[in-house]
Amino acid sequence: MNFPDTPAESAAGAPVCSAKGCRADAVWVLAWNNPKLHTPERRKTWLACDEHREHLSSFLGVRGFLKDVVPLAEWESSASDR
Repeated sequence: MNFPDTPAESAAGAPVCSAKGCRADAVWVLAWNNPKLHTPERRKTWLACDEHREHLSSFLGVRGFLKDVVPLAEWESSASDR
């Protein structure tokens, strides 16, 4: 799978799903961290479309990395409040 450090964008500028080969618009943010590498408050993000949300969440979850899954609009709105 391709999991970029920075979210990819479509030609229209909309964020796209982080799943390898998927070009669908992202609608979910999967916030995660690797406790062996990151401080507890640090959050890295993957973006997911509806189709790949569960798969990407499971990938992170079985490793103990997944911290939160929120709608992209909610994530962007909370980021603008900071």
